[in-house]
Amino acid sequence: MTVFTHKGVLLSVLAILLLTVSAPVFALSEPLEDGIYSAVFSTDSSMFSVNESKEGRGILTVNEGEMNIHVSLVSKKIINLFPGLAADAKKEDAVLLEPTTDQITYSDGYQDTVYGFDIPVPYLDKEFDLALIGTKGKWYDHKVSVSDPIFIEPLTEASVSDGTYLCEVTLEGGSGRASVQSPAVITAENGDLTAVIIWSSRYYEYMLVDDVRFDPVQSEGNSTFEIPVTLDTDIPVSALTAAMSQPHLIDYTLRFDGSTLQAAE
Repeated sequence: MTVFTHKGVLLSVLAILLLTVSAPVFALSEPLEDGIYSAVFSTDSSMFSVNESKEGRGILTVNEGEMNIHVSLVSKKIINLFPGLAADAKKEDAVLLEPTTDQITYSDGYQDTVYGFDIPVPYLDKEFDLALIGTKGKWYDHKVSVSDPIFIEPLTEASVSDGTYLCEVTLEGGSGRASVQSPAVITAENGDLTAVIIWSSRYYEYMLVDDVRFDPVQSEGNSTFEIPVTLDTDIPVSALTAAMSQPHLIDYTLRFDGSTLQAAE
């Protein structure tokens, strides 16, 4: 055992020990599983806040580790948001967040329309920069945070934000020789998903989905179709092939794995 006799050294050691014991321990938030959550949206100003009918909360969507929260505001006076600082929001290449028009109902039954925003969330439980501009045309810096996520439901096609995605797809049925390209390109729009199906053959003349006929969309190359799909569900389809001596309508099953859904680059 080493004994410190110098008074200054001894005090320094005691100070380090006290700081070690008293220093707060910050636990890192566990990553959220994909799904829909209710979460608290906090700001640094009463002039920029969640509509009172929402009790301080927004709807948080988690998909492939990316988080976005939809927040309904108190009015239509804030016309754009920007994830970052006001100085950067003023630049020509800045990508601004556009408002949605949300219908809200107050506790007394009165209904109104206000602006809402879909806001990217870089992390939970810590403040991040979010600039805003109002009807007066001036940008302001603000700090916001998202916390206390409460699970509501799993992620489904209805909750996928509009955009273009890639998703793994499997094909069963037929002779087993045919295949489709995976991952497939999926377009989400207003809760509906449309997939581009590229076959391993150029001889498919049309597809049937729920008895609705879909014709090829390509002019050359392998047969390509755009069809409506759902995630994590067996989708029965039929495809007419002219590869044989006589055209044959063959039954298949497609399945899109929602856990592999990711935004296209």
